[in-house]
Amino acid sequence: MSLPIPMPSLSHPFGIHLWPHFSRAFTALTGKTPSEFHLQPGVTPMTTLQGTLVSLATYYVVIFGGRQLMKNQAPFKLQTLFIIHNFILTLISGGLLALFLEQILPTLRQDGVLHAICDARGGWTDELVLLYYLNYLTKYLELADTVFLVLKKKPLTFLHTYHHGATALLCYVELVGRTSVSWVPITLNLTVHVVMYWYYFQSARGIKIWWKRYITILQIAQFVIDIGFIYFASYTYFASTYFPWAPNTGHCMGEEYAAAFGVFIISSYLLLFVSFYATTYKQAAPRLLSSARALGGKKGL
Repeated sequence: MSLPIPMPSLSHPFGIHLWPHFSRAFTALTGKTPSEFHLQPGVTPMTTLQGTLVSLATYYVVIFGGRQLMKNQAPFKLQTLFIIHNFILTLISGGLLALFLEQILPTLRQDGVLHAICDARGGWTDELVLLYYLNYLTKYLELADTVFLVLKKKPLTFLHTYHHGATALLCYVELVGRTSVSWVPITLNLTVHVVMYWYYFQSARGIKIWWKRYITILQIAQFVIDIGFIYFASYTYFASTYFPWAPNTGHCMGEEYAAAFGVFIISSYLLLFVSFYATTYKQAAPRLLSSARALGGKKGL
């Protein structure tokens, strides 16, 4: 007798219920069930502002100090470690993304977008808070990206170093600031990271991939969508709180400092990534054309 094949649905987007499997793994690793997790800023590990700032300050000291120490050293290869690092982050990003989708898609179907991004019962359930916290912790693992660049003597750009540190701080602020719209930028970011870390995993294995530039396009699209949601959530919060005569859809959950910080950081990301794309890819075509012309001239001699 064959077992029925699980069919995907909005309630179970992957056909099977992932949370029980995650729960068993979480319990095996921590000794506690997910239902026993309760976020307590200042008590839960890595949720104090001082600890977060010290961790990020250490990151910048290590990478910039390491760059100075590596000036007279031969670059390390680290190919195997780099492959493993990117493969692990691909799996983590994919796993978290799947868990987020399983939690949020039924809410979107049953109660709509506004409820999902503004209401505690939509975007701030116990399950989502645990996923927000785990996603925040992965930002520290991602800081190793820059350590690899330092040890391999690759250039450190402002975009890279700013983005990595600011993202860890942003995830901390939104976590302790209880912003229920958090799942939007997080799920989009996880989607980008699945693609990006898979690209770096394959590239480190020596596989040539032609679509690198589209990762940047995907990142830019991510920030445009992010801005639409966080600007709306912030506007309706401030309008309903301070300017109730202005058109608004009511209160949106989250602390004011978290809303302001999120607007600033995501806006800066969009500007920086657009600038990076324009500099890196829009100028590449003229350079390639000039090189081709020069090569053709030499062949004609």
